[in-house]
Amino acid sequence: MWHVVCGDNAVEGVTQVVGEELSLQVLRDDLAVGPLVDVDRPPCTARAAFWQAVWPTAVQPAPDFSTLGDDVTWLQSLATHTEPVTLWHGDSCSEQLMLCRVAAALQHSHLPFFEVPCGTGDSRVAWRRAVAMHAPDELLKLYEPRLVSPARRQRLAAQWKQAVAQNAVVRRWVNDAFHGEDYRVIDSALLAACSDQWQPLARAMAEVMGRSDGFFATDFFLFWRARELAKAGRLELSADADVHTYSELDVRKQS
Repeated sequence: MWHVVCGDNAVEGVTQVVGEELSLQVLRDDLAVGPLVDVDRPPCTARAAFWQAVWPTAVQPAPDFSTLGDDVTWLQSLATHTEPVTLWHGDSCSEQLMLCRVAAALQHSHLPFFEVPCGTGDSRVAWRRAVAMHAPDELLKLYEPRLVSPARRQRLAAQWKQAVAQNAVVRRWVNDAFHGEDYRVIDSALLAACSDQWQPLARAMAEVMGRSDGFFATDFFLFWRARELAKAGRLELSADADVHTYSELDVRKQS
C-alpha cells in the first residue's frame, strides 16, 4: 500500500506507525501559496519560479525546484498502480489541497483510496492539527484508514480543479472549502505587526503566524513578503536580506 504525506515533517511519525518497509510518497509542495497555473504541467516553470523567489538567498544550498515535475509524473502514473493508496491529512490547507489533488489523479481509477484524518476539521490557529503536529503514539490511535467513497472522490477532485482554475496566490481552507486571495491580506497583517520602531523581524512574523487562520503562513513565505514590502518602500530592514537570515534582521515601517 502507498502511504502519502505532505512534507518531510510528517515522515517520521507516519513511518513509526506503519513501519520502515512501507511505500511512502512525500509530496513537499506547499500548495496553499503561489500560483497553480502549471502545477500539473511539468516542468511547472511558474511554480518553480515562485519558490525560487521565496527561498532566501542567504540559505544555501537551495532545493532543486525543478523536481516539482517529479510529483506530477508520479501522480499521473498513480492510477496505473496496483497498490491501494492511503493519504494522511490534517487541517493544513496544503494537506487538504494534497488530498484533493490525489483524488483528482484517481478520479477515473478503481484503485482503492483511503484517508487517515488527523485534524479537528477546524483550520483556525487555536484548533488546527496537521499530521506533523502529532506524536507517533497519537498517530497510532488515529490510524483508522477510511475508504474514500466515489462521491467524495468526485467532490474532492472538483475542488482541486476549481483551485487550479482560480489560480489565486494564497488559499485558505475554511469550513471545508478553499478561498483564494491575493497577497494584500497577508501583507496587511505583516504591516500591522510592525511599527515605526525597530523590532526583530522574527517577532513580527510570529505575530502574523499566530493569527493566520485557514493556512500555515511559514517563516520563509513571510520573510519573502517582508522583502517584497521592503522593495516597495513600505518596510525597512536593518541589513541586506540577501546576506542575512530573517532571525538576524530588525524591521520597521518605512516613514
